[in-house]
Amino acid sequence: MSKSAGCCKRFLHYAFDYETPKTLVIPSLGVGFVFRFTQFLVVMYVVGYVCVVQKAYQDTDTVISTVTTKVKGFAFTNTSDTEPRFWDVADYIIPPQSDHSFFVLTNMVVTPKQVQSHCPELPSPSTTCVDDCNCVEGRSDPRGNGIQTGLCENYSTTARTCEVLSWCPLEIDTKLPEHALLVAAENFTVLIKNSITYPKFNFHRRNILPHVNSSYLKRCEFSRLTDPHCPIFRLKHIVSEAGEDFQDMAVKGGVLGILIDWSCDLDWWAGECLPKYSFRRLDNKHPVNNVAPGYNFRFAKYYKTADGEETRTLIKAYGIRFDVIVFGTAGRFSIVPTIVNLGAALSFLSLVPVVADWFLVTCSRKRDLYKSAFKQQLLCFQVWCNATFCCSCFQSSCDS
Repeated sequence: MSKSAGCCKRFLHYAFDYETPKTLVIPSLGVGFVFRFTQFLVVMYVVGYVCVVQKAYQDTDTVISTVTTKVKGFAFTNTSDTEPRFWDVADYIIPPQSDHSFFVLTNMVVTPKQVQSHCPELPSPSTTCVDDCNCVEGRSDPRGNGIQTGLCENYSTTARTCEVLSWCPLEIDTKLPEHALLVAAENFTVLIKNSITYPKFNFHRRNILPHVNSSYLKRCEFSRLTDPHCPIFRLKHIVSEAGEDFQDMAVKGGVLGILIDWSCDLDWWAGECLPKYSFRRLDNKHPVNNVAPGYNFRFAKYYKTADGEETRTLIKAYGIRFDVIVFGTAGRFSIVPTIVNLGAALSFLSLVPVVADWFLVTCSRKRDLYKSAFKQQLLCFQVWCNATFCCSCFQSSCDS
């Protein structure tokens, strides 16, 4: 027989011969206990973690959501810095409509009766000057308030600054009220309307539950203990549940999250799929590195005087922005993930004999005998892999 024919025959035997594993019964309580205990751990992992905790038998889908909000409340302010004023929703909710969030004005710095004119810039290292040579006409600093005219003017009796073309008088935002101007905002309420869908399962739900009617909405208020499914929230309670004090947070503002969890198990009665609310502060509140704290922005209200001159009132608004964050995952039984995940989990059972063999050659009293047997099996494997079919040698080593 030629060498090529012999190689071909060996390849055919390698590809199509059927082998059965040898079984060795070891009468050892210790090894048997390790084997069964490892099997028990694998089964508990499959049943307890894979099936019960992870619910690997389910197909899942992520939530698609839409949110609308409506704030209600009134306030009256009468301080030495501002004129007496009544505030309603149109005054303190800015802007009136926003996606998944709303802003409540709590404090502000007001600069009234601004007109476009020339005025000295606010003192700073980049704006102070001695004469006109220190000012560059047409220069604009993003941190400043206007465009320099090239003139050096008296800002006060002790300081001179470059003149700018801007809205004058300039805003001085360092005089922030120590106490929130709209302290009554803590008693405002917000109605959150949230609709969700799981498109894979054609499942739809609202946070306004089917049994809720208009009379109930007029009198209910969210309470984690007495009314956890009411969609109307008092702002003070939202901030309190986030671990913050409303009056402290209202001075410089902040960002607070209203989290709605729609995680549902659709294998059970669909009526049990209900929203779960939680609250937390989202912006940075580091006790040491607290640079640029809070949340603020500017807006203006424009007017025309009797002689046609345009004026404005500039407002630097401080307040709390509430972000409504909706998340969740729904699951429902499906045969495909059940087979895939169960098969993957049960494949760990093939590792149980490896653990028992390791214990056998490491911890048992006859480990030297078992080690020698394993070495002879390894020798047989090496002989077979090298395709050196010396029948007498191979037979003697393997049979022993």
